Amino acid sequence: MATSNPPDASALGRSRLRLADRLRTGLGGLWSRPARTLLTALGIAIGIASMVTVVGISSSSKADLLAELDELGTNLLQIKPGQSLFGDEAKLPTSASTMLGAVATVLDTAGVTTINTDVQRTTHDDSPNGLSVLTSDGDLDRTLQLNIASGRSIDAGNQALPVAVLGAVAAERLAITNTSGGPTVAIAGRKVQVIGILEAHPLHPDIDRSVVIGHSYATTVLGIDAAHTAIYVRVRPSAIEQTRPLLARTANPTSPTEVQVSRPSDALEAQTKVDQNLQNLLLALGGVALLVGGVGIANIMVISVMERRTEIGLRRALGARKGHIRSQFIIEAAALATLGGALGIGSGVAATTLYANSQDWTVSIPGQALAGGIIAALIIGATAGLYPAAKAARLDPADAVRPQS
Repeated sequence: MATSNPPDASALGRSRLRLADRLRTGLGGLWSRPARTLLTALGIAIGIASMVTVVGISSSSKADLLAELDELGTNLLQIKPGQSLFGDEAKLPTSASTMLGAVATVLDTAGVTTINTDVQRTTHDDSPNGLSVLTSDGDLDRTLQLNIASGRSIDAGNQALPVAVLGAVAAERLAITNTSGGPTVAIAGRKVQVIGILEAHPLHPDIDRSVVIGHSYATTVLGIDAAHTAIYVRVRPSAIEQTRPLLARTANPTSPTEVQVSRPSDALEAQTKVDQNLQNLLLALGGVALLVGGVGIANIMVISVMERRTEIGLRRALGARKGHIRSQFIIEAAALATLGGALGIGSGVAATTLYANSQDWTVSIPGQALAGGIIAALIIGATAGLYPAAKAARLDPADAVRPQS
């Protein structure tokens, strides 16, 4: 009679657990305690929400700023007088605007001069309104890409006439809504007809608050100094870097060191650097919140191990290996953190959208921020579960099932 060989004892003592079973076992611990799971996940959610909100708001602000830069054009340069060798305020030559306009790569120029005088609705009004008076010797609206809301602009044909163009804020304060009927304002006690009103321009608030008159009229009638206080130069975009170093010597050939050449966009670019530093600070704070959430997960998982000693001991007695126990708690911790990450991303996206809409920005949330939030949560959760998992795997089956005194 044939006898069968008994099975290998080592084969009987070595159990296997499929990945699907490990996931089901790891997730089962979360569903059994929903309130604790949600509260623990909130720690991670706060950190992820902070990071997504910071990145989203910064990205939306940057997108809006870049749109403004595109509208302004990075090829707009501003020429202003600097300081003399002795530290006194220098002056631009009266021929500077003409000389700059003769440069081959310069598209448009417009010289402006700030006049130290008041502008009022009538000659009998002396109430302060915070408005300034500027002169222009060129096509200011084309050079600065300003739009006319009503009427027309000052050009070569009306430079010497008593006419004015109002900025958007100036028109509002002077209670002039359009140019029909020939409204007038009083500048230095003289009546000047308003022939145009500019649309608001967020990148030129000084123009918005100004009344612009012809440079020839201001020099011949009002007797102001013919030297400009600033000259705007629009350069061919492909030649901006080659042209910029030449403008100071062109504006003032005898003393080029007394001329400043800058771009209005430089201030906006500096603002982006400040925003980047602030973003880094806020991201660091979000990282601290994320770390605190990870510590909270580790703490809860340790408590969970202590509460489930009997379950762990029973599974070990039935053949579960240490690796099975470790994977169960690591999966549980990672799933807990991922849940918090998903909640945090949703909250961050909602907060970014609300804030961006309140500022009339285009909502811009980088996909890397969303993916990074989930990955960061997953890594922190898995890392936080390492110690509780190792602690659970080291439990002796006999001690685990023994009632605690």
